[in-house]
Amino acid sequence: MKNKVVIITGASSGIGEACAIAFANRGAKVVIAARNQERLQLVGEKIRNIGAEVLAVKCDVALPTDCENLILQTISNFGKLDVLINNAGISMRAIFNDTPIEVIKKVMEINFWGAVYCTKYALPHLLFSKGSVVGVSSIAGYIGLPARTGYSASKYAMQGFFDALRTENLKTGLHVMIVCPGFTASNIRNTALSADGLPQGESPRDESKMMTAEEVASHILLGVIKRKRTLVLTTEGKLAVFLSKLFPKFIEKQVFNKIAKEPNSPFK
Repeated sequence: MKNKVVIITGASSGIGEACAIAFANRGAKVVIAARNQERLQLVGEKIRNIGAEVLAVKCDVALPTDCENLILQTISNFGKLDVLINNAGISMRAIFNDTPIEVIKKVMEINFWGAVYCTKYALPHLLFSKGSVVGVSSIAGYIGLPARTGYSASKYAMQGFFDALRTENLKTGLHVMIVCPGFTASNIRNTALSADGLPQGESPRDESKMMTAEEVASHILLGVIKRKRTLVLTTEGKLAVFLSKLFPKFIEKQVFNKIAKEPNSPFK
């Protein structure tokens, strides 16, 4: 990754921050993007301390103008683009019947449209460099999660988009990779939207028992280097995806029971 230019959205914390540090440690020039400028600057300082070049760009991926500006600033500063990691995302936790459409739209705008916008503006440069575009998805992109209808919909849509983009570019040299981390220790559950459209606050799961963001970042880095097609992480995630193809009704029951046992589950 020496001197490669890498954009990472949602880079102010969690998997995005871990990816930025992982790629910087391998000699990449890193462009970090997020809405929280204060957190973004802190991540930027960590990367500078590594000795890597970094550009921090405030960006709301739900806004196409912000996504276009992100790519323009990258090219203006570094002259090229080699890797785009679409990591920015938000979750939700509420029964669909209780959820206003505006909440579903917000999740779709960030998770799906954010990836589409960034990829659209980055694509000419990635085609020129025969680079990589990465979509950080979820097991929820393979298995519909109850009380997370908007989140699952956004990840199914993202995966369909990137699968089609990969096929379109079979002969252009573009590398397209979808990453499904499974449950990862991050703040995505703390910021998940409730039925009222506000962050739920406390995570309903034991974060200490999950894969760390640094582990996920390591897998993503290796996947980009080896130009992998898909990455499904965690044993639980791999097993769930495999069994869902063979025994969908069984997996639906298991997933429902697992979600129903969460603290403050909407099914109680």
